[in-house]
Amino acid sequence: MTFCVGVRVAGGLVGLADTQIVKGSEVTSKAKLSLHDHFGRRYFVMTSGLRSVRDKVVLRLEDALAAQPEACVRLHQIATAFGDQLRHVRAEDGPSLEAGGLRFNLHAIIGGQLAGDAEAQLFLVYPEGNWVTATDDAPSFIIGRTAYGKPILDRLLTPATPLPQAIALAYLAFDATRASVVDVEFPIDVVVMTDGEVRDQRFEADELASAHDSWHGHLHDALLALPTEWSAGLLPLPGGGP
Repeated sequence: MTFCVGVRVAGGLVGLADTQIVKGSEVTSKAKLSLHDHFGRRYFVMTSGLRSVRDKVVLRLEDALAAQPEACVRLHQIATAFGDQLRHVRAEDGPSLEAGGLRFNLHAIIGGQLAGDAEAQLFLVYPEGNWVTATDDAPSFIIGRTAYGKPILDRLLTPATPLPQAIALAYLAFDATRASVVDVEFPIDVVVMTDGEVRDQRFEADELASAHDSWHGHLHDALLALPTEWSAGLLPLPGGGP
């Protein structure tokens, strides 16, 4: 399976993706986050779903964008172009994939800031080729294993979250997912876009061990400190009385 999360806050964009590929009994590692250049402007693409579909769509998108006489000025144009290529690939390969028992289930998160964008933009593209954009009331997207990391983002992430904490929340969403499933794993790729600059890095498990241990310790301490008077009537009385 896959875990990819994209976060949009006032300070910029954060993208994080695991790299584990599970195929039957085989486990390999391959990037699910890729950086692309469009006339000097960079954007990132993260995908979940069949790898063969992802590779075909991304390569065709690059060809289509390179053939354009002029650059796209808004990132939504690239999201639309990605969706167009996704529909073409679905028409070509969908029937044969379904005949083979495979689902055409590619989702994508696309983030960046082109010349005409007033601020960094983040899009979620569905398998049908349509898309939605991140907004102040929905500043993040998760694809792949979505259930385990979403709660912490829903509780703590806002558009005003400082960038360092936005990066931390993206990691904690991954950490929660990794704790609950066996098909999401290190290494992880992380990209941060802010003020026109792009920084990316791959992290191994040992590089984030202290963050994991610290978070686990804080959760344990918070559990012990949680008020429990409300549950007193559910507990046996001291001394074993009724």
